[in-house]
Amino acid sequence: MAQRFAENHLRTVDGIIGALLALDPAPLTVARDPARRVIGTCRHFAVLSCALLRYREIAARARCGFATYFHPGQGVDHWITEYRHDGRWVRIDSEILGGALVAKPEDLATGEFLSGGEAWTAFREGRIDAAKFGVYGTGNWGPAEIRGNTVKDLAALNKVEMLPWDEWGRMDASYRGETGPDYDALIDTMAAVCAADDNRGVADLYASEDFTVPAQLVC
Repeated sequence: MAQRFAENHLRTVDGIIGALLALDPAPLTVARDPARRVIGTCRHFAVLSCALLRYREIAARARCGFATYFHPGQGVDHWITEYRHDGRWVRIDSEILGGALVAKPEDLATGEFLSGGEAWTAFREGRIDAAKFGVYGTGNWGPAEIRGNTVKDLAALNKVEMLPWDEWGRMDASYRGETGPDYDALIDTMAAVCAADDNRGVADLYASEDFTVPAQLVC
C-alpha cells in the first residue's frame, strides 16, 4: 500500500478513475474493499462528486476551505462540493456521507464549513482565531493558511481544482510571512468577490498575475 501513496497526487477525475479501474475493473457502482480503492484526500472526494453531479447536468463546483466538525474549536483544511438546488448552493461533504460527524453531511449547516474567503473575512473581522485554522497534524496554522485556501478556492471557482499542497504566485512568500498589507487587501477583495458569487468578478480576479495557476501545475 505504501508504494501506492503517490495516488493522492492524481489531479484529474480521469486519472483517479483510471487508477481505480486498474485496481479493480468492476463498474464504479460496485463497492470495493479498502485495498482496491484509490488513495486520496478530501480534494479527491470533492472533485469526483463534482464531476458526477455535472455528468447528471447538475451545476456543481468544488470548494476549498476549512471544516469545523473534525476537531472541536478548530477549522481544519478541507475540500467539499457545492451543487445548485432550489435556487441555492447546497454544500455536501461526500467524504463523510453515512457518518455521524454532522447531522446532514448532504446539506452542511451554516458554519460547518467555511470557504477560504469566508474564513479570511471572519478572521479580518475578529470573529475567528486564525491560529486555530490550518492543516491538522502539522505546524501549518494561521493567517497564511487561510490566505492560501482563499486563493485555492478562487481557482476552484474557475474550475481549476488544485491539490491541497500546491503553491503559486505569492503564496510561498505569504507562508514565510513576507507579504504585507497590499497582499492582504487583495485577499480582502478576493473574499468579497467570491462571497458575492460574481462569476465575472471571479474570472477577472483569477486572470490577474498573482492568482492564475501556472500551466506546469495544472499539467
